[in-house]
Amino acid sequence: MTKVSQPAKKKAQYTRSLNNYARYSGMAFEMFFIIAAGAFGGVKLDEWLHTKPILTLICSLLGVAIAFYVVIKDTLRTNHHSDHGEKNTD
Repeated sequence: MTKVSQPAKKKAQYTRSLNNYARYSGMAFEMFFIIAAGAFGGVKLDEWLHTKPILTLICSLLGVAIAFYVVIKDTLRTNHHSDHGEKNTD
């Protein structure tokens, strides 16, 4: 059995923490932009079709649903790779 020094363990833990921070920050920005794109598209469609609040609401909710789908898919893929000792190369 190999013994890992204490500073090496701390460095590995720090690196893992930074990687998690970057991953989840990226997911938050991704969610924001998907929802914002849905809302913006809904507003523009409402202006074009003169259906003021309806399409904005529908597109915003659709954006939320798509954002949750993408985050859940990314989380499951990341967990699957980490469970099998593989690196996420996507």
